[in-house]
Amino acid sequence: MAKECSSTTCSKESCEGCPSKKKNSFLAEMNKFSDISHVIGVVSGKGGVGKSMITASLANQMAKKGFRVGILDADITGPSIPKMYGIKGPAMASEEGIVPIVTENGIKIMSINLLLPNEEEPVVWRGPVISNMVKQFWTDVIWGDLDYLFVDMPPGTGDVPLTVFQSLPVEGIYIVTSPQELVKMIVTKAYKMAEMMNIPVLGVIENYSYLACPDCGKKISVFGESKVDEAAAQLGLFVGGKVPVDPSYAAAADAGAFHTVDNVHVEAALEKIPQ
Repeated sequence: MAKECSSTTCSKESCEGCPSKKKNSFLAEMNKFSDISHVIGVVSGKGGVGKSMITASLANQMAKKGFRVGILDADITGPSIPKMYGIKGPAMASEEGIVPIVTENGIKIMSINLLLPNEEEPVVWRGPVISNMVKQFWTDVIWGDLDYLFVDMPPGTGDVPLTVFQSLPVEGIYIVTSPQELVKMIVTKAYKMAEMMNIPVLGVIENYSYLACPDCGKKISVFGESKVDEAAAQLGLFVGGKVPVDPSYAAAADAGAFHTVDNVHVEAALEKIPQ
């Protein structure tokens, strides 16, 4: 039986003529100065669920454990990762590629906001151009040696998630949602897209799950009762965490100090991430 190849086990030379290469013909070639062991996507069926915060929280927790971590901000029209970590461009480039900017806790970041002359300028591009830019964040960025690259996807099931699933060797995704009546539909849409693309779904994480009373600790369901367990059970998914509404997280993001956030509520999600 022919040996299966991947971006982490084979070199360009050893993969020539390999059956797996033909099967994965849509995969874009990683920058030759990058060596990334695992690519994990973070998606949501709709906007406003705090997906970028969950992406950054997962990255922080993995960096805290000593892993070499990066975040590819694929949300081209609504990037927020650089602001959360207090980093600004322009990112430097050479003939070899673009160099990501490193946060204070050692996470490598690449985002469109690190390439624009003014981070407040809107990106008014059509879908194919946006998708190509995301692909270039894989092919043209010098990520160096990384254990984990987290991809912060835009909401929905459009061009960019399709490009990422086809062009990057994504090993699994987490679906982010929030407590509301639409949760089952939102999670199911993202789940079915991943299933169509043969991308494993690691689980679902519920954000804004509750507010803990600062005086008595009682959990208050600000956005309604949690429905994530029911939705996850129907799809056979693991619940990777229920993250509360925590004003300190928002304050850290607004201050560009998200590197200080220790979100223990996503610790369970780390168990499903490939080692």
